[in-house]
Amino acid sequence: MNGPDEVASVRAQVWVGGTEVELRTFPMPSPEGAEAVVAVDLATVCTSDVHTVLGRRDGPCPGILGHEAVGRIAALGPEGRTDVAGTQLRVGDRVVWGVTASCGSCDRCSSGRSAKCRRLLKTGHESLDGPWPLSGCYASHLVLHPGVAVVRVPAAVADRAAALASCAVATVMASVEAAGDLTGRRVVVSGLGMLGIVGCAVARAGGASSVEGFDPDQTRRALAERHGADVAHHPADLAAGGADVVLELSGSPSAVAAAIDAADVGGRVVLAGSVAPAGRSWFDPELVVRRHLTIVGVHNYEPHHLVEAVAFLERHDRGALGELVAAPVSLEDLPTVLTTPTETALRRSVAPSGDIAPRRA
Repeated sequence: MNGPDEVASVRAQVWVGGTEVELRTFPMPSPEGAEAVVAVDLATVCTSDVHTVLGRRDGPCPGILGHEAVGRIAALGPEGRTDVAGTQLRVGDRVVWGVTASCGSCDRCSSGRSAKCRRLLKTGHESLDGPWPLSGCYASHLVLHPGVAVVRVPAAVADRAAALASCAVATVMASVEAAGDLTGRRVVVSGLGMLGIVGCAVARAGGASSVEGFDPDQTRRALAERHGADVAHHPADLAAGGADVVLELSGSPSAVAAAIDAADVGGRVVLAGSVAPAGRSWFDPELVVRRHLTIVGVHNYEPHHLVEAVAFLERHDRGALGELVAAPVSLEDLPTVLTTPTETALRRSVAPSGDIAPRRA
């Protein structure tokens, strides 16, 4: 077994309920089998984690949150570990890892839906009392379960962009795959948070003939126009029947209904933003029938989507999306960034294994 970094313990922020997190120390784990220990260089604060601490969605508690990150292999178990391409990983490799840990053998995994594995575990979504306590990225180190996809990160992709690959960008890649070939298609992106901005950028790179964004926030609309949208409007201006593809990434029930209404004959509506309870969405089923619409739901993603996410960041992004991530704070300052919105970035970030000094009041 390759030995861990010269660190005696793991420092982690543990979510203990409500908006409370506690900085705790754990023994440095010794990876078993095909496990790996990763030193977390930078973790971004996904909106889903904010929803969890604000009580808008459930989560195992106490536990270590955080699932969007980049880091370095610090130790490998005796069986070694390969990346998605089948290449042996080495201590020091810079990597991103998937949100899900799958068994690889159940009927869902065998059918290509490992993101819905019957024995699914999730990065940053496990209890300290469960089988995978050090699963979250708001920690100096975490253990990579053998069922987690791992992808090496090229040096050209900076940390702030690389971290986005493991949630926002890979989710968009799965959504675009569900939408089909975008070449020459009229694409509408509903909801211009991080997913929506990435959706605009990926649609533009994918050859869409037009990309329109919709969001009530003017600042986000401006960001969308800088990152791939031809134009971005207020949702009140969303026209009916003008889109070949609609990516609904907000999760708002009214936006879901509007997204279905926006699709043209033969259009595809991909719903990927509805990941927290928000109420039912009511739409006209006759419209779906008469327009021959296809409505597809996407949740999580497959390993090849993570590969595509890293490739997109290397080939097309040129660091632009990383500019939407705020400069990292120390692990001690995580409570503040979990509960305080920022007007200057779409994602806050923390450097769990870094040497950033905590901010002082």
